[in-house]
Amino acid sequence: MFKVLPFPRRAWAPFGLRAHGERGFRPSPSTFSCPEATPGPLRVIVIILTAGLTWILVSILLGTQSGFSRLQQLLNNPESPPSAEPRPKKYKCGLPQACPDQTLAFKITSGAANVIGPKICLEDKMLMSSVKNNVGRGLNIALVNGVNGELIDAKFFDMWAGDVSELLKFIRPLHEGTLVFVASYDDPATKMNEETRRIFTELGSSIAKDLAFRDSWVFVGAKGVQDKSPFEQHVKNSKSSNKYEGWPEALEMEGCIPQRTAEVQ
Repeated sequence: MFKVLPFPRRAWAPFGLRAHGERGFRPSPSTFSCPEATPGPLRVIVIILTAGLTWILVSILLGTQSGFSRLQQLLNNPESPPSAEPRPKKYKCGLPQACPDQTLAFKITSGAANVIGPKICLEDKMLMSSVKNNVGRGLNIALVNGVNGELIDAKFFDMWAGDVSELLKFIRPLHEGTLVFVASYDDPATKMNEETRRIFTELGSSIAKDLAFRDSWVFVGAKGVQDKSPFEQHVKNSKSSNKYEGWPEALEMEGCIPQRTAEVQ
């Protein structure tokens, strides 16, 4: 709130006026004919009040922060910046909510066409990505200890021009309880043979047996699972529905995986 302090009687002298009650009260001939006679302090106060009221009015009309509250903030602490809107809290791997205890937070993103590489994140650690320079065309696979969530190994296998025997050497000797994270990039299936599809099916996949040229696929399975994995997404390569020219849309999957017990590992 602004307060206009009363002026002492002598402050009216330049106007040729005397305070009410004093003898000889009459206006001077020059009272209203000389604006330049306005005292310096009064002129400054008028300018400040005019600017402040204009600012408040504009703030109200534009629907921005209350002019009164902003002005009060500046008067209290002129150097403090305006408060920013609070950002929504993000949890491990960017999940919108925290995972329960005894679970591992993850997010997998498949490659987009043959341009943007896939990403595999676990417990806020990026296991595979273009930034880490460990992804490539075909199947990108990260093997993780199901008990403590530690990375065992991460490799990619070219399923268009590569040798499928390299992939088989990687996934044949898995130990019980090992988690298997898979993200496709470009073409995940051309070099797949019957044994490869069978192994992924045994890891919990419902899609591996039908995976085809340039399909998008993300999957999390485990050695020794009894049921089909709930963590799997698939989009077929189809000219009528492809998002990109010659490729379907990229997939993103996130969730919480129960940790294995030491006895299972």
